Amino acid sequence: MGKRNPRNIIITGFSYTGKTQVSQIVAKRLGWELVDTDEEIVKLAGKPIPDIFAQDGEDHFRKLERQALESVCQKAERIISTGGGIIMAAENREIIKSSGAVICLEAEPETIYQRLMIDAEKSEEKVVRPLLSVDDPLERIKSLKESRQLNYDQADWTVRTDHLTLEEVASELIRGWNYINKEHSTAATDSDISCKVTTATASYPIMVGWGLLDTLGQKMKNAGLAGTAYLISDDQVFPLYGERVRASLKSAGFNIESLVVTQGEPSKSWAVAMRIYDFLVLHRAERSHTIVALGGGVVGDLAGFIAATFLRGMPLVQVPTSLMAMVDSSIGGKVAVNHPEGKNLIGAFYQPRLVLSDVQTLATLPKRELTSGWAEVIKHGLIRDLEYFEFLEQNVDNLTNLDKEVTTEAIRRSASIKAAVVSEDEREAGLRTILNYGHTIAHGLETATNYTQMLHGEAVAIGMIGAAQIGEKLGLLNGDAVKRQMDILVNFGLPATYPGADLRAIMRAIELDKKVQGKAVRWVLLKQVGETVIRKDVPSDVVQSVIEELVRKN
Repeated sequence: MGKRNPRNIIITGFSYTGKTQVSQIVAKRLGWELVDTDEEIVKLAGKPIPDIFAQDGEDHFRKLERQALESVCQKAERIISTGGGIIMAAENREIIKSSGAVICLEAEPETIYQRLMIDAEKSEEKVVRPLLSVDDPLERIKSLKESRQLNYDQADWTVRTDHLTLEEVASELIRGWNYINKEHSTAATDSDISCKVTTATASYPIMVGWGLLDTLGQKMKNAGLAGTAYLISDDQVFPLYGERVRASLKSAGFNIESLVVTQGEPSKSWAVAMRIYDFLVLHRAERSHTIVALGGGVVGDLAGFIAATFLRGMPLVQVPTSLMAMVDSSIGGKVAVNHPEGKNLIGAFYQPRLVLSDVQTLATLPKRELTSGWAEVIKHGLIRDLEYFEFLEQNVDNLTNLDKEVTTEAIRRSASIKAAVVSEDEREAGLRTILNYGHTIAHGLETATNYTQMLHGEAVAIGMIGAAQIGEKLGLLNGDAVKRQMDILVNFGLPATYPGADLRAIMRAIELDKKVQGKAVRWVLLKQVGETVIRKDVPSDVVQSVIEELVRKN
């Protein structure tokens, strides 16, 4: 957004996402003037919009639309509700961007279709709506929405309206505007912000620094959060940092309730999730209250899953205290609990409001867990950034000894790589798949060992070695690159094999992996350090031969 001034709120989105009604509520709450571009067009033309299309054609309508938009954007403190197609013209997008905060209301095509049909049934007028004047209205909605989506995605803030009341949508819209406003006045200059994730559904900062825990409450307040915070942590992290976090939240005006779970992967279960749901019900949690996840990847995934599902969604703040969580699991909105048949099979994509990583907390992390986390850091260099990979090679001692400056820099850069990938592909439809490098074999290993015998990073390290060897067997990766990867993983203290693991259990878990598409496993492989390729044609005998070597007993 640069240095734009959010002096107006411009509401965009497809028809029947609630723009007209929500804009009325927002205008009333803020005491701002309400302007509807469609109404302004009618005033300019002196006739209804259907008549403009029928008598003068769409080109004339679009000229009037731009004229109306230019006029209404001249003043400040206006709620401007726009037509569904106004963002298709580049000139209109420039006017909108320069005139205020752009907030898009989103809904699934099926939701839009249902609302359209209900509205048509209620209407006393016998006017055939354009979206209903085709053989298949739902397909028309899908096609039209898809053609506009790229432009809708350029909004500063997005509110999904499918399961919200109009009042709730208005609250989310105002919260978004408050966040954007503060972003321009204070947060934009926050030196702790390393990067941002900006997707179709959310935009939030990733804060990385040394000694940040005491600033959490104020940073949450700056992000527009308030009221009650439910702090979810584990029995290893809470005794170390729970009271500091509670004090920070209290000083910023939050009410705090805390729940502590047992440390470790077994807590990512349906039984523990139900315990947290019961806790929230007992304390009469509301949708506007906040879930704060303080801990490693297990706590982040578990608390995030709760935030995504309780009351159909509560604000989530990630406060990772493990290296693995800081550079990977806390960023990007993947939240889940495990199923006996596989890891993270029950989950959602649900973005947090902010991520705050205090690098200093790594000083109390058990040595094995710290070592495990370097696997994900190394992975980011392998898949995306040769220069960063070389930085890691050159700083093994500084990083394993947690040098303050070098470690903070490494985590900032690693988090930025993850954030950039997630911003481009929120739901793993394309680019984000590369983050699964090493994870296909890793999840197979974890499942075969019941999540109890190895840490995630240890499994990922072995999985990356296996993936590199598969790439070499397929002629994609040369032997020098395979050795280079092996050397850095071993230098950071990570394992290269896991002798004795159940080969058949690993192969079965791979077949059930989330990355299976059309019954074919999508393998993320390297062409060279910093460059990946996705393959769905890897022969199973090649996979099996590589895994046999990884689990072979000496």
